[in-house]
Amino acid sequence: MTLNLLRFSTILLAALLSGLAFAHVLEQPAKMQYDAMLYITLQRSLYVQWGTPHIGGVLEPLTIATTGLLAFFIRRNKRDLWLSVGALFLLLLAFPIVFFWLVAPANAAFLAAMLPNIPLNWSELRSNCGNGPCHAIRTPVCRTSIACSIAAARRERYVRSDEADVIVPASRHSLAIYDQARCEARSRLRLYCCFGSGRC
Repeated sequence: MTLNLLRFSTILLAALLSGLAFAHVLEQPAKMQYDAMLYITLQRSLYVQWGTPHIGGVLEPLTIATTGLLAFFIRRNKRDLWLSVGALFLLLLAFPIVFFWLVAPANAAFLAAMLPNIPLNWSELRSNCGNGPCHAIRTPVCRTSIACSIAAARRERYVRSDEADVIVPASRHSLAIYDQARCEARSRLRLYCCFGSGRC
């Protein structure tokens, strides 16, 4: 139950994180038409909730933490582990690598700008932070990490017993218990048929 809740939380947080990055991609065509004053004003006001200590700033490290925690708990299952580690690697690629490489310098420059004083390289900063490769990279990276987490969750297969309406996880230990219970059920069935028919 705890592991399923952790899986759900990891996928949900990664989906929310992907939504934040995709929102930037959708709004860029309009923002690229704004003049310097309007663009910097929006950067300093519209995206406050994207940074710390607000939800947007907490969401990214929280997603990384839950993905790493999930990888730790399923470390004995090698196949699921590699998928979770892949999701963790992709999240770390999006943040902090891509973020601090492209986004953070532009954000710092815009936040430090004192209007009406406009940075001389504001259009270059806008290209790096907005219409450049940043969010076009972060969005598919986040979505691929979601796919890895979902694939790891779907590998938790179940086996339905023929003799009883019982579902057990398809791990080595649980399959051994399942086989033992199946053999015992068949033995009891043979004894019942034997004594019931009077052939013993």
